[in-house]
Amino acid sequence: MVDCNNFYVSCERVFQPRLEGRPVVILSNNDGCLISRSAEAKALGLQMGYPYFQVKLLLEQHKVAVFSSNYALYGDMSRRVMWYLSQVAPAVEIYSVDEAFLDLHGLERFLVDSLDTFARTVRANVLARTGIPTCVGVAPTKTLAKLANRLAKKSPEMGGVCYLDTEECRRWALEQVAVEDVWGIGRQYVQKLYAAGITTAAGLAACSEAFARKHLGRVVGARLVRELQGFPCQGLAPSEDGTLSRRSLCCSRTFGKPLTEFPDIVGAVSAFTSRVAEKLRRQGDAAHLMTVFLSKSRYGLEPPPYSCSAVLTLPVATNNTMELVRFARAALKRLWQPGHRYTKAGVIFDGLEPAGQTQLTLFEAGPVSEKRNKLMAELDALNHRFGKGTVKLASLILPSGQLQAPWEGQAQWRTPQYTTRLEDLLMVG
Repeated sequence: MVDCNNFYVSCERVFQPRLEGRPVVILSNNDGCLISRSAEAKALGLQMGYPYFQVKLLLEQHKVAVFSSNYALYGDMSRRVMWYLSQVAPAVEIYSVDEAFLDLHGLERFLVDSLDTFARTVRANVLARTGIPTCVGVAPTKTLAKLANRLAKKSPEMGGVCYLDTEECRRWALEQVAVEDVWGIGRQYVQKLYAAGITTAAGLAACSEAFARKHLGRVVGARLVRELQGFPCQGLAPSEDGTLSRRSLCCSRTFGKPLTEFPDIVGAVSAFTSRVAEKLRRQGDAAHLMTVFLSKSRYGLEPPPYSCSAVLTLPVATNNTMELVRFARAALKRLWQPGHRYTKAGVIFDGLEPAGQTQLTLFEAGPVSEKRNKLMAELDALNHRFGKGTVKLASLILPSGQLQAPWEGQAQWRTPQYTTRLEDLLMVG
């Protein structure tokens, strides 16, 4: 398991070395909550998810550097890290934007040194190539690798690498980790385990399979305990790019300011629908169910209910942006109530099935559908070549003189897109 340290903060530090050693925090969309903190910021007691307005005075008091989230930058830096990892391991599963599992089975036969040395080399090369610091956990199973990675991150004396190569090392590592910090143990299980006297990962690994099946789930519980005992029960993701296809997709945002006009709401939902449609095509799926929702502020003068939604069953599963936006607009007409101030909207797509294998209706025209698919392919190709949003629907084009869409959130401290936007490239004199 390779895990990037404080990933969003590390991405900002790559292009601003002056931030090294200084407390840094990254805010969520609309500059709402803390979603990434440097080690120095954590030492100040700043917790993940704290609302910015509640800790603003503390941030100013300790001169903490504050940045709005820059997902274009973070996504590109993640791609660079994952590309390198895919070059040095036989198989890779991209678990999240900053984590990846590497399958090293059989690799030791081709290494001059041990897997510990290999892990340290990978860590050093990721830092040299991308500027992103990482920690590496090496173990016989995915659950133990996550546990080893946690120890590598929490124990500076390990130098960022924890290799559980012996039974003695495994037992020692299990004793160091609380049961609630084991990968796969949710909050609902912690109280049950504590009531049974199980407080550490070692205690969980020592419990019987019958206990695990009864209290943690028939399949998941038994698999978790077996993994802690050193028996692999989970393989890597089978997809070509190392990522698992999602079973549902969602895009929602809190608006930068409350919206009261229907065209603005339509523009917001069209933008969200377009983003999800791109993701659908990227993973080769089409959606059969669409949910559109609108929300009002719970802290204003608006009466409840504060949220409303509409679910549509599409005639044919599709990933065509224009068709999906048309359905989303129809759903909005059901939900829209004049005179209300809406603060958030979103779309959710479920019932995913492989594109090209969808169940057609009696009157579905094959050639017409093929032309639509080619159009979407060309749209994606143009946006990939010339930049995100180069070609988009007319409903997303801003009026002349309007620089920011009314639904866009606040991003007061967003840094440039150093690696994905030509105008933001750093100049070296």
